[in-house]
Amino acid sequence: MMTVMFENRETMQAQIQEMLRVEKVLTDEGVLEELKAYNPLIPEKGQLSATLFLELTTDAQVREWLPKLVGIERAIAIKLPNGEIVNAIVDEGHAEQLTRENVTAAVHYIRFEFTPAQIEEFAKGDVQLVSVLPNYIEATELAEYTVSELLTDLRD
Repeated sequence: MMTVMFENRETMQAQIQEMLRVEKVLTDEGVLEELKAYNPLIPEKGQLSATLFLELTTDAQVREWLPKLVGIERAIAIKLPNGEIVNAIVDEGHAEQLTRENVTAAVHYIRFEFTPAQIEEFAKGDVQLVSVLPNYIEATELAEYTVSELLTDLRD
């Protein structure tokens, strides 16, 4: 029901290029608007950025789950091997557009900020992505390859 796609400079560049192509943006002003929208989503050193997709494919699922998942963007976290939790951070400007009091959006942009000690703990592996929303308690262990790639992003 939920997919989290970790982003970096390269994936965001591809998204921007795709949006420019799909929306047939041909002016410098249009390109600048897309850059203005997407640049804040590019993670800096010590950060991970992600797009959270709620994959609801039927009207019944949308009606049932969007109200139940209000606040999901603030309930996602990364659990480190030592049990420490790194909570998702939501861009406030973007958050205002996404979640209303009684229903959430199907797409959210989140970020995680790590201290140097947390990055070293992350490097040990056994990292989990968790949801602590009461209506959606889930956890999944990140694959070794994923941890390795994300570690590169954290350190660059």
